[in-house]
Amino acid sequence: MSNLRRITTRERHLILLYSNWEFSITPAQFYAKWGVSYELIALICSRSDSTVRGWFRNGSNRRYPTHNDLLHLALMDFFLEHFEEIPEQVLHWLNFDNKQPDLK
Repeated sequence: MSNLRRITTRERHLILLYSNWEFSITPAQFYAKWGVSYELIALICSRSDSTVRGWFRNGSNRRYPTHNDLLHLALMDFFLEHFEEIPEQVLHWLNFDNKQPDLK
């Protein structure tokens, strides 16, 4: 465990910024903007199709997305808007390979 890095004031500040980050988009906003299916929203958020359908229901059976779901959608929205502008090195750091995924 001698490789542990100490958290500096700068890093504490970054952690506080991140923990208070208000970066989100609702499923309805994402759906309206991109015209995607519920199944793609489920894939983005790592949720079941039925869970996502529940986000769009009204009444007593309605479900609500978590903060993490809203963050996943906001990040995907950002990537869809700005992917070509992101430097390749940053994509590499994020483990985004330029390989084409298997689309069904």
